[in-house]
Amino acid sequence: MKLKGKAAIITGATSGIGEASAYLFAQEGAKVTVVGRSVDAGNKIAAAINAAGGEAIFVRTDVSRGKDLEALFDAHMKRFGRLDILFNNASDLGPGKTVAETSEEELDRVLATNFKSVFLACKLAAPIMLAAGAGSIISTTSALAREGFAWPNLGAYIGSKGAVIAFTRSLAMELSPHGIRVNTLSPGLVDTPMLRNSAAKQADPEAFWKTLPPLQLLQRIGTSDELARAALFLASDDSSYVTGTDILVDGGIVLG
Repeated sequence: MKLKGKAAIITGATSGIGEASAYLFAQEGAKVTVVGRSVDAGNKIAAAINAAGGEAIFVRTDVSRGKDLEALFDAHMKRFGRLDILFNNASDLGPGKTVAETSEEELDRVLATNFKSVFLACKLAAPIMLAAGAGSIISTTSALAREGFAWPNLGAYIGSKGAVIAFTRSLAMELSPHGIRVNTLSPGLVDTPMLRNSAAKQADPEAFWKTLPPLQLLQRIGTSDELARAALFLASDDSSYVTGTDILVDGGIVLG
């Protein structure tokens, strides 16, 4: 097992990529703290992991709130006593409006969930990992933050994800000499509740959904399980020589 004896915090773990990663990390031997806002979903996922012979707890957390994050780390360390992997996966797609129509409150909410939470979680994780002399920090960004690819009406979201990529490079400079690897994972179009909800808001959701597969060179939308396997690579020793980089898992949409 690739994560035997390790412990992980996964935010945004009650659906999509985070949920798939929680199950996969547990199957690979990690003790997992499932993090999200849905109590029913979080408890269900943790219970399923425990029933399958793994070890997991759920901690309800609003990652945009610093106090919630502090309570999360306290609960995780009290239960598992170590932190080897931090997977910052929680995301807010934003209001889906033009920049001119986006309110300050909407911008603040997106930045708090997508960037501030990553910064603060890394701030809390760093002393723990520094004391251990090892660790892996992964943050989910987006292929939309890559040069040469963007969509309209997602300015706050794309800007926040670009900030995480830049921040990760800086943090890697600080932590990598101490045995802590810091990377980002950039998904393309992935069949998650977030993408499904976005499609549902379109004038013709079914027609919109049909336009998505041809955008990728692989001619299909990705799955949460495929992204979870990429996250596992970054979390495990398979990526022992990888730090300060952004791993693009997009089916070729940036080139398409």
